[in-house]
Amino acid sequence: MAAAFAERERDRRDVGDRIEIVTGGTRPADHVHNVVVEAMGELDIDLSDRTPREVTPDELQAVDLVVTMGCSASDVCPATWNGENRDWGLDDPHGRPIEEVRAIRDEIEGRVVALFDELLSETPSAE
Repeated sequence: MAAAFAERERDRRDVGDRIEIVTGGTRPADHVHNVVVEAMGELDIDLSDRTPREVTPDELQAVDLVVTMGCSASDVCPATWNGENRDWGLDDPHGRPIEEVRAIRDEIEGRVVALFDELLSETPSAE
Protein backbone atom coordinates (compact mmCIF):
# COMPACT_ATOMS: atom_id res chain seq x y z
CA MET A 1 0.00 0.00 0.00
CA ALA A 2 2.75 2.45 0.93
CA ALA A 3 4.62 1.93 -2.34
CA ALA A 4 1.44 2.47 -4.37
CA PHE A 5 0.63 5.67 -2.48
CA ALA A 6 4.24 6.84 -2.86
CA GLU A 7 4.15 6.19 -6.60
CA ARG A 8 0.88 8.09 -6.88
CA GLU A 9 2.24 10.99 -4.84
CA ARG A 10 5.47 11.10 -6.84
CA ASP A 11 3.45 11.26 -10.07
CA ARG A 12 1.02 13.88 -8.73
CA ARG A 13 3.90 16.12 -7.72
CA ASP A 14 5.91 15.39 -10.87
CA VAL A 15 9.09 14.51 -8.97
CA GLY A 16 9.96 11.25 -10.68
CA ASP A 17 13.36 12.67 -11.54
CA ARG A 18 14.10 13.36 -7.86
CA ILE A 19 12.48 10.52 -5.93
CA GLU A 20 13.03 6.84 -6.58
CA ILE A 21 10.86 4.31 -4.78
CA VAL A 22 12.23 0.88 -3.90
CA THR A 23 9.77 -1.51 -2.33
CA GLY A 24 10.15 -4.89 -0.73
CA GLY A 25 9.96 -6.73 2.53
CA THR A 26 12.26 -8.67 4.77
CA ARG A 27 9.81 -11.58 4.82
CA PRO A 28 7.38 -10.87 1.97
CA ALA A 29 4.13 -12.75 1.50
CA ASP A 30 3.67 -14.74 -1.69
CA HIS A 31 0.82 -12.47 -2.86
CA VAL A 32 -0.92 -9.22 -2.03
CA HIS A 33 -3.76 -10.12 0.29
CA ASN A 34 -7.21 -9.93 -1.31
CA VAL A 35 -8.53 -7.57 1.37
CA VAL A 36 -5.68 -5.15 0.61
CA VAL A 37 -6.41 -5.36 -3.13
CA GLU A 38 -10.07 -4.64 -2.35
CA ALA A 39 -9.33 -1.69 -0.04
CA MET A 40 -6.92 -0.10 -2.49
CA GLY A 41 -9.32 -0.72 -5.38
CA GLU A 42 -11.83 1.46 -3.55
CA LEU A 43 -9.39 4.34 -4.22
CA ASP A 44 -8.86 3.30 -7.85
CA ILE A 45 -5.42 1.84 -7.14
CA ASP A 46 -5.07 -1.63 -8.64
CA LEU A 47 -2.68 -3.93 -6.78
CA SER A 48 -4.03 -7.16 -8.28
CA ASP A 49 -1.01 -7.59 -10.55
CA ARG A 50 1.62 -6.90 -7.89
CA THR A 51 3.74 -9.53 -6.21
CA PRO A 52 5.55 -8.81 -2.93
CA ARG A 53 9.30 -9.15 -3.20
CA GLU A 54 12.24 -9.34 -0.86
CA VAL A 55 14.38 -6.27 -0.39
CA THR A 56 18.12 -6.89 -0.52
CA PRO A 57 20.90 -5.48 1.65
CA ASP A 58 22.41 -3.90 -1.49
CA GLU A 59 19.14 -2.10 -2.22
CA LEU A 60 18.95 -0.85 1.35
CA GLN A 61 22.52 0.41 1.24
CA ALA A 62 21.74 2.42 -1.89
CA VAL A 63 18.84 4.43 -0.42
CA ASP A 64 18.72 7.44 1.86
CA LEU A 65 15.54 6.58 3.76
CA VAL A 66 13.91 3.28 4.70
CA VAL A 67 10.34 3.30 5.96
CA THR A 68 9.09 0.12 7.58
CA MET A 69 5.48 -0.62 8.44
CA GLY A 70 5.82 -2.26 11.82
CA CYS A 71 9.02 -4.17 11.67
CA SER A 72 12.65 -3.31 11.46
CA ALA A 73 15.00 -3.61 8.54
CA SER A 74 17.92 -3.87 10.96
CA ASP A 75 18.29 -7.61 10.37
CA VAL A 76 19.03 -6.97 6.68
CA CYS A 77 20.58 -3.50 6.78
CA PRO A 78 24.32 -3.58 6.17
CA ALA A 79 26.45 -2.62 9.14
CA THR A 80 27.95 0.23 7.13
CA TRP A 81 24.59 1.71 6.11
CA ASN A 82 24.21 5.33 7.21
CA GLY A 83 20.71 5.99 5.94
CA GLU A 84 17.69 6.92 8.00
CA ASN A 85 15.17 4.29 9.08
CA ARG A 86 11.64 5.16 10.21
CA ASP A 87 9.25 2.53 11.52
CA TRP A 88 5.63 3.60 11.24
CA GLY A 89 4.50 0.83 13.60
CA LEU A 90 1.36 -0.08 11.66
CA ASP A 91 -0.77 -3.18 12.05
CA ASP A 92 -0.43 -5.95 9.47
CA PRO A 93 -3.65 -6.00 7.42
CA HIS A 94 -3.45 -9.78 6.90
CA GLY A 95 -6.50 -11.51 8.36
CA ARG A 96 -8.21 -8.29 9.38
CA PRO A 97 -11.72 -7.28 8.32
CA ILE A 98 -12.08 -4.73 5.52
CA GLU A 99 -13.04 -1.94 7.96
CA GLU A 100 -9.69 -2.31 9.78
CA VAL A 101 -7.78 -2.57 6.51
CA ARG A 102 -9.40 0.67 5.35
CA ALA A 103 -8.20 2.38 8.53
CA ILE A 104 -4.66 1.04 7.99
CA ARG A 105 -4.82 2.12 4.34
CA ASP A 106 -5.94 5.62 5.27
CA GLU A 107 -3.20 5.92 7.90
CA ILE A 108 -0.57 4.87 5.35
CA GLU A 109 -1.93 7.32 2.78
CA GLY A 110 -1.74 10.21 5.25
CA ARG A 111 1.78 9.31 6.31
CA VAL A 112 2.99 9.03 2.72
CA VAL A 113 1.56 12.45 1.83
CA ALA A 114 3.16 13.96 4.95
CA LEU A 115 6.49 12.31 4.12
CA PHE A 116 6.44 13.78 0.61
CA ASP A 117 5.60 17.20 2.09
CA GLU A 118 8.59 16.86 4.41
CA LEU A 119 11.02 15.52 1.81
CA LEU A 120 10.12 18.10 -0.80
CA SER A 121 10.36 20.98 1.67
CA GLU A 122 13.95 19.85 2.39
CA THR A 123 14.96 19.13 -1.21
CA PRO A 124 16.03 22.03 -3.43
CA SER A 125 13.90 22.31 -6.53
CA ALA A 126 15.43 21.42 -9.88
CA GLU A 127 13.91 24.56 -11.40
